[in-house]
Amino acid sequence: MFKHFISLEWKAFFRSVSFGANMAFKIIMGFFALIIILEFSLLGFFGYEILSEYHLEPLVTVNKFLIYYLVGDLVIRYFLQKMPVMNIRPLLSLPIKRNVVVHFSLGKTLISFFNVMHAFFFVPFTIALLTHGYGLQAIFWLIGCTTLIFSNNFINVLINNKDNVFYSLLSVVVGLGITQYYKVFDITDYTQPFFQGMYSTSYLFLIPMLLVVVTYYFSFDYFKKNLNLDTGLAKKSEEARTENFTWLNQFGSLGIFLKNDIKLIKRNKRSRTTVIMSFLFLFYGFLFFNNPHQLPIMGIFAGIFVSGGFLFTFGQFVPSWDSSYYQLMMSQNIQYKDYLSSKWWLVVMATIISTILASFYLYFGWHTYLLIVIGAIYNIGVNSHLVLLGGAFVKTPIDLTMAKKAFGDKQAFNVKTMLLVIPKLLIPVLLFGLGTSILNQNLGLLFVALAGVLGFAFRNKVFAMIEKIYKTEKYETIAAYKQKN
Repeated sequence: MFKHFISLEWKAFFRSVSFGANMAFKIIMGFFALIIILEFSLLGFFGYEILSEYHLEPLVTVNKFLIYYLVGDLVIRYFLQKMPVMNIRPLLSLPIKRNVVVHFSLGKTLISFFNVMHAFFFVPFTIALLTHGYGLQAIFWLIGCTTLIFSNNFINVLINNKDNVFYSLLSVVVGLGITQYYKVFDITDYTQPFFQGMYSTSYLFLIPMLLVVVTYYFSFDYFKKNLNLDTGLAKKSEEARTENFTWLNQFGSLGIFLKNDIKLIKRNKRSRTTVIMSFLFLFYGFLFFNNPHQLPIMGIFAGIFVSGGFLFTFGQFVPSWDSSYYQLMMSQNIQYKDYLSSKWWLVVMATIISTILASFYLYFGWHTYLLIVIGAIYNIGVNSHLVLLGGAFVKTPIDLTMAKKAFGDKQAFNVKTMLLVIPKLLIPVLLFGLGTSILNQNLGLLFVALAGVLGFAFRNKVFAMIEKIYKTEKYETIAAYKQKN
């Protein structure tokens, strides 16, 4: 039966409407995966010598910070790792045991790159330990670390539907990290002895192995209970409220689309999450501004992010937000220009609001806030168009009703859209670097601002080009949105 499931997955990939795009992005992601594997391998092979040069005991040092390594792995998984996706409902009407379906789906997660990549650090590091006389006890430590990684895999499966659990856990860990940084409380004093015990004893490594079994059992039990045709179909009864936003009627058809977008943001969990995330982007500048060790060229990079949080989180999913009724829209007398203009104005207004809210960066000086303003100008004039242009090619449907269902698409990020972020950030950095190398930073800021102003001035021509591309991709987009897998 597992062989039959693998055959179905293989056919689903090659028969996909977006097969060409999927293959291209998989090749690109394979390149990035090779870079990550190389970095992990080098860190594993040379980590022992590097720590020794700083007069640190390598194994003790790694065990001290292993708790943060595991938490960081869990955070990355939560946002990026796809949950096991299969076309489940047709299988439920067939004489196939539910246990088999769930076992196969959970088994798929074990061969995920998020599990495999850690081996390229832990295995070389263990080899280094063995060559430096740590003995076969290092094998026990390797087994313990590997099973902890697999435990993270199943913990992520369990909390993927429970945002409150994840953010509560993340808040606790961040709090512990802050208290350790300011030497108030050091959690590693309690976790490091356990991780060290996986090497120094002959039994502590069994605890992570038991944890894998326990987390797999609860993951299996959770998905088996939710593997029903009617799971999640029933909704809680709530008081209905009418929101007309009549003040938008003065903008004609543009106002109609704006009203739909505002209602979508208010009524759906995933779209509301984008607003929360865009607010958090406002604090991104603290990582770069007023940092004497930071390259000046990274200032404009931070300015783009601080002012463009909503543009990157919401805008990158245009028109996927409307995927559930996209084919209905396309059967109406709707002008693509009006539809795209409403999305453009929405991200532009959000960018302006973000820039105003970011005025607290004036504390670091006028130059710092000027970086944010210039970044906002570039976002409005250039990146807003690039976001809409990218939406014509990233045909990723969003099912807003799947927020609480097993095997649903619940991720707030998408690897394809993340790759399309690269040119949006690289171009302004290059322009800023060019101006700085010719004269000074002021000329670099002028180049970035001019690019934004020119993009705004020629927005009608740019919109005409984008509209033409959307029309060309129209039927492929509709076909892609019809697919459930």
